[in-house]
Amino acid sequence: MNEPLFELVEHTSRSIFLTGKAGTGKTTFLNRFVSETQKKHIVVAPTGIAAINAGGVTIHSMFGLPLRTFIPTTERIDGSLANNIADLMQHFRYRKEKIKLLREVEIIIIDEVSMLRADVLDMMDFSLRHIRRNPQKFGGVQMLFIGDLYQLPPVVRDENLLQQYYESPFFFSAKALQELSLVTIELTKVYRQKDEDFLTILNAIREGKSEDIDFGALNERYDPDFEPEEEAYIYLTSHNRIADAINQKKLRALPGNSHFYDAKIVGDFKESSYPNEVSLELKAGTQIMFIRNDASSEKRYFNGKLAEVVRLDEDEIYVQIEGDDEEYKLKKEIWEQKVYALDANKNIQENVLGSFEQYPIRLAWAVTIHKSQGLTFDRVIIDAGNSFASGQVYVALSRCRTLEGIVLKSRITPEIIFNDHRVSGFQNATMANDKIEQILGAEKFDYSIGKILQRIDCRWMLPELVNWYKSASESKKLDHKKAKELYVHINKDVQNLSGVYEKFSRVLLSMTKSFLDTKTEWAEIESKCKGATAFFFKAVHENIFEPFKDFYAETKGVTGLKAYNEDARVFLDDVHDYLQNIQTLRLFDTPLYAGKEIKTISTKVAKIPAHILTWQLFEKGGSISGIAKERGVLPATVMGHLSKFAETGILNKEDLLRILPKEKIEVFEQLFQKERFENLTDWKKQLPADFEYNEIRLLWSFFDHKR
Repeated sequence: MNEPLFELVEHTSRSIFLTGKAGTGKTTFLNRFVSETQKKHIVVAPTGIAAINAGGVTIHSMFGLPLRTFIPTTERIDGSLANNIADLMQHFRYRKEKIKLLREVEIIIIDEVSMLRADVLDMMDFSLRHIRRNPQKFGGVQMLFIGDLYQLPPVVRDENLLQQYYESPFFFSAKALQELSLVTIELTKVYRQKDEDFLTILNAIREGKSEDIDFGALNERYDPDFEPEEEAYIYLTSHNRIADAINQKKLRALPGNSHFYDAKIVGDFKESSYPNEVSLELKAGTQIMFIRNDASSEKRYFNGKLAEVVRLDEDEIYVQIEGDDEEYKLKKEIWEQKVYALDANKNIQENVLGSFEQYPIRLAWAVTIHKSQGLTFDRVIIDAGNSFASGQVYVALSRCRTLEGIVLKSRITPEIIFNDHRVSGFQNATMANDKIEQILGAEKFDYSIGKILQRIDCRWMLPELVNWYKSASESKKLDHKKAKELYVHINKDVQNLSGVYEKFSRVLLSMTKSFLDTKTEWAEIESKCKGATAFFFKAVHENIFEPFKDFYAETKGVTGLKAYNEDARVFLDDVHDYLQNIQTLRLFDTPLYAGKEIKTISTKVAKIPAHILTWQLFEKGGSISGIAKERGVLPATVMGHLSKFAETGILNKEDLLRILPKEKIEVFEQLFQKERFENLTDWKKQLPADFEYNEIRLLWSFFDHKR
């Protein structure tokens, strides 16, 4: 692990572009950071395959983004061509679980960022700012971009439209990055190649410096008629159809029968993200390539390692790995389609949606340059003709460990070597390799203090409270007077707390600056943070959370208030999360919640029983038919509810006269004084025919209690 780099990512909020030449260990850093970081994180990538390989999810699935191009304007545009800002916002109606997750995440890691378009990154920015209720770029989330911009570029279908709004299609041209102090850190040690002369050629190609390329040495590898005989070579081609044609031609030329091995697909696994063939066709003698690293302790193979199939049967494949003398029995591997979610402790966890189980190999006489990204070979035949795209020359050549291992089917000429000045300009302007320690020393304290201020900040409650009151005012069946009293009370408290927070923020930032100038002790800052934590927790819990929860308890389950209750529940849950976050605040390793045991704060409220709601309406003067209509039940149900109050004596004689005619009451009372029956049916037989069962039950309960 690159320790200074890890510290920079882990202990500051600085957004970083991590880059490096092919074979410098970018993927290794990603894997180790994910396993060791204490930050709540998610990993995303521009494509399904890249996401599966990085152990994450696609950007579009994570953020629910539209597939069309995004144009950063509020002006009306042709919706069939692109989305503008107004069009975009409708895509951010996430489920409650995803909203909570996006509000909890502290760092988002984007792998293979060379393929990320600027407009897609801007859509992410809008999503995060909207959902996190934070006007900072990406809603205050730290971003870690990983990739090599000199390799494969973004795919742009509507370049003319995009270039009207963006200087380039690359991620660094996103509007969201214009006000973000992004730094570039470049890994410089190449682990793949050791030959300095070959590295010099590769670096010159990567940077588009034709004058520094030894074309003579490079084109000594040109041999258009070369056909491998014994040693294993990989054809690197520009298109899938060329690679497929070579592989199929080689496979058909082998003697013997084909064997087929089908993948096992479980659950939800998108076809576009399949990491391998659904059905592998193999023969003895097939040249194959591993597409996963050996996860076992044996470490017999790695991603890109070649082997030859030596024998096959219905359920087993035996290969000879290049450089080994022994046969090796293949094991199947499992790839997982994941989704991120929060667990009960608000930690981000990966849930598996589906899996793809298959042998980790593919036919390997040929592979596209695109699919070779990240792989390492000992011998390659580069057969791309004149169809090189930006970055393809470098990607193809850098797959090989040595120049001697390369055979060129077409010459490399200065015409296909070019420098994208936008890439070099961005990286030169943001390069910070020699500033890591300086940035870390200056920002780690600001980062920790910033987390405190972010968690304590209660100003988001003001617009949320307004939204709740608007919903309350529009609800016809709510006690508007009581709702207004609650709104005025809570609004005043939130206004006061917002003022206190702004003052506290200024003081804490000033104290931090003073500490950095060695004028203030760190213990004073800790004490101030502990006091603020206790104050805001107590004030919000007692003056906002509990009163609102009590009011919500009165409306939960009431017929006709479903839409209102959903809006109220959103505010209640958000305040609940705010209180929980305050209790878990730490300043570096120091807990701030006054050292007290964390309280269990519950948003659960008892649903008011149906008969209580009926009685409340009856007490307000409601008639049987009126209550039945308002609650959406039958009049007989209302009578049944009131019978419960007759049983306990709460319903008195005056109440009874509001429900039934005086004459019926007297008829029943006279019979009750003379007779006793065990059930309603017997009572019904002895009473006049106009008595209903629900009336009999009510009267029986009333007089039985008085006896």
